[in-house]
Amino acid sequence: MSIEYTPGPLLEAARNTPTALWNDSADPDELRQSISFGGVGATCNPSIAYTCITKRKDKWLPRIAEIAEEMPQASESEIGWQAVKELSLEAAALLEPIFERENGRDGRLSIQTDPRLARSAKALADQAEEFSKLTKNIIVKIPATEVGIAAIEDATYRGVSVNVTVSFTVPQAITAGEAIERGLKRREAEGKDTSTMGPVVTLMGGRLDDWIKIVAKRDGLFLDPGHLEWGGVAALKRAYHEFQARGLRARVLSAAFRNVMHWSELVGGDLVVSPPFAWQEIINKSDYKPVNRIDEPVAPEIMKTLQSIPEFVRAYEPDGLTPAEFDAFGATRRTLRGFLQADADLDELVRNVIMPQP
Repeated sequence: MSIEYTPGPLLEAARNTPTALWNDSADPDELRQSISFGGVGATCNPSIAYTCITKRKDKWLPRIAEIAEEMPQASESEIGWQAVKELSLEAAALLEPIFERENGRDGRLSIQTDPRLARSAKALADQAEEFSKLTKNIIVKIPATEVGIAAIEDATYRGVSVNVTVSFTVPQAITAGEAIERGLKRREAEGKDTSTMGPVVTLMGGRLDDWIKIVAKRDGLFLDPGHLEWGGVAALKRAYHEFQARGLRARVLSAAFRNVMHWSELVGGDLVVSPPFAWQEIINKSDYKPVNRIDEPVAPEIMKTLQSIPEFVRAYEPDGLTPAEFDAFGATRRTLRGFLQADADLDELVRNVIMPQP
């Protein structure tokens, strides 16, 4: 694929810093443009996959009907997930040249394990291994829940490059990064190759911001609302520096954009930033000049506000949550419920194709 690059802040940062740009969507048209901005990967989840399919109904509704014919005994869910796999493979093909150039560190397309399997570590690891074999440059999302942590280590040991998801806090990120490290070391102890694996640990900074704002409103807190825009940034910076200090090989990934600081404040770090394409367009049309800010701490007055909120402290301190508490954290429950709803929405879409209303 011949790439015609689009000059702008994103391309400048991609070329002059170790900060990698991924696209937060598997939509092929958006991904092509993201690659022109310097993008070297893409992420997906149930909500994004459902959006991509509904955005291109002219293509996917007929294809879903064909899949149903080809798989006459398949459930609605199996038909929908086959469509998601095909969407993912189309996007993955665009990234293969980058995957080869970067020896597996980048050039990957994320596909997420089914959230309905979230109660079984074995089922998650089994599906992760299945998805990883769809094509060579797949990276598989597994949630940073208590069960998910065990699946993350197991899948890594099996040779799956994992993208940790449903992760909003520093303790989740560290625990997941350590699970990946254990999986890598187990492989290496048995003489198995890890050289082309490219694991990442997502911290969904915007969803942490969302949750802290809900808590502040719920508890009637009197504070500067602008300071609440910085919670995710502070957690991402903390997680990044903890990974560096602990020698964890997985990279931190910033996702769930709510403001441009989820990119601009992280530039300079050896990490991944994955904005939705709409945010990439906003950034790249600006005259912003990228500056290495990963090592610049969040302003003391902002941190004072944030650290007055106990729920933020739980998210920010490395020992703020135990794995047994991951599942009950507000952002975790909200996100898993959203992903489960996206699966239900996809099931309904399939149902309306194969069994239209009379």
